[in-house]
Amino acid sequence: MPAKDLSVLIPARNEMWLGRTIRDILENAEADTEVIAVLDGCWPDPPLPDNPRVTLIHYTNPVGQRGATNAAARLSKAKFVMKLDAHCAVDKGFDVKLMADCDRDWTVIPRLYNLHVFDWECVKCGKRYYQADPVPVCKCGATEFRMAEVWKPRLDRMTDFARFDNTLHFQYWRKYSRRPEAQDDIADVMSSVGACFFMHRRRFFELDGLDEGHGFWGQFGTEIACKTWLSGGRQVVNKKTWYSHMFRVGKLKFPYHISGDAQERARVYSRDLWFNNRWRKQVRPLKWIIDKFSPVPDWENFEWSAIAA
Repeated sequence: MPAKDLSVLIPARNEMWLGRTIRDILENAEADTEVIAVLDGCWPDPPLPDNPRVTLIHYTNPVGQRGATNAAARLSKAKFVMKLDAHCAVDKGFDVKLMADCDRDWTVIPRLYNLHVFDWECVKCGKRYYQADPVPVCKCGATEFRMAEVWKPRLDRMTDFARFDNTLHFQYWRKYSRRPEAQDDIADVMSSVGACFFMHRRRFFELDGLDEGHGFWGQFGTEIACKTWLSGGRQVVNKKTWYSHMFRVGKLKFPYHISGDAQERARVYSRDLWFNNRWRKQVRPLKWIIDKFSPVPDWENFEWSAIAA
């Protein structure tokens, strides 16, 4: 069987919208695209229908988002891979558009919109409320609500550019879009939220995949950005296409339970890796990224000499 054009890699744990995400990918793909979903210590609820373009990997004991993404990439034989969260929608022909603008050493981030997945609908009168915590009492006096699917990108909530601060923590960077160098449809981007990235499959393994030393979750965008830029490559946003991501609000909890201590351990690991230039494949120091995108908020007066000491 010939290799696929693209494998969409989806790490999933207790993700109720996994099936809807997969259906969206298959409906909007225009190339020979498959989905490899990793059921990380769970079974999907609701169950997933059989589809020849969908491969499932199941782990009894969870291995984390990084481990799950790496496992899916190892199974892929496609020319390209795209990591995608399990609560996302995609543009029509997203795969063809991404493949058309992806050089050998690029990481490509599609334009990002927030995803309006569902409303809380009053069982009595039908009035709807946005997907944050449901109001305790509807205006009609009823107290019972159900989820009513919407599944539409919020076109008024768009992100093209992001960065990391001087603790290597993700930050939005909307002001960067005003710079002259940010105007092209394909523009350099410092970092990303980490929910989606696209590259040649061989490039993914040249970058050592995702570093599981960080733990189960966190620092995705910083890791991919640093590996891409510091290996001599380029990371760009492609404004010709998009994905839409559900950001968890209210009681919509993260599927991976991770304590504050575990999150901080991931950040400490990340800071040690990049501030001390410990990644074996980097040909540029971390300061190169800051200089390239300068001025970068939080970095103007950073004492690099203290790090070197």
